[in-house]
Amino acid sequence: MTTDWGTLLSSKQNVRTVTEFAHGEMSGRDFYSRFANTDSGGIVRNLLRDNGVVYSKRLARKALSRRGVGA
Repeated sequence: MTTDWGTLLSSKQNVRTVTEFAHGEMSGRDFYSRFANTDSGGIVRNLLRDNGVVYSKRLARKALSRRGVGA
């Protein structure tokens, strides 16, 4: 399953949260907690469950750099 980064990075607050996670300023648990009970919660949960925290951070950095935001 692929991650819908467009939805995940749809607001400035979400971009800030993903950037903090990608750069190691936030744990996987904190990252998941920030998106719990939101429309993006399932996307984040699947990202972490399918890829693990370390690889998810790498994917987040990649997504941010490809979109020219934060990374």
